[in-house]
Amino acid sequence: MWNQDSFARTLDFAVKAHGDQKVPGSGAPYVVHLVKVASEVLRAWAESRDFDVDLSVTCALLHDSMEDAGVTHDALLKRFGVAVADGVQALTKDERLEKKEQMGDSLRRLQQQPREVQLVKVADRITNLEQPPGHWSPQKRAAYRDEAKQIGDAVGSSHAGLAARLEARRQAYLAFC
Repeated sequence: MWNQDSFARTLDFAVKAHGDQKVPGSGAPYVVHLVKVASEVLRAWAESRDFDVDLSVTCALLHDSMEDAGVTHDALLKRFGVAVADGVQALTKDERLEKKEQMGDSLRRLQQQPREVQLVKVADRITNLEQPPGHWSPQKRAAYRDEAKQIGDAVGSSHAGLAARLEARRQAYLAFC
């Protein structure tokens, strides 16, 4: 069963962690992106209710906290436990690697995580396949769309409904390429 109190506590933590950050290209508060990803997870759970929705939603709300807000694995471990801390770490690109290697590395780490964490990556890319920032070149837009296929191939099996939504969004994204 979904725990609304846990959602609220996690959302409060995420809002504080991301502070005044904005969604690139839109200027919306960053929390809007986090809630959109969590809503994709909740939609998936409403379809199948066969996964730990609280783990997925918590990871969805925190998925960028290490990468974009400087929250440490240890801080997540103390506050949310090992499953969440390890899940968020797997969702985080390793910036010590060359850019071209980061997604593949993250996907390999995600494949070692439970499906509850994997499906967050799918939900995140669904959300990110909205209108791209205006300054992105056609090549960057095409590469981003191609990367969505890589995500679907690697972890799309974590939830069939999300995989279908990802593919539909990927096809619709052609309009921006």
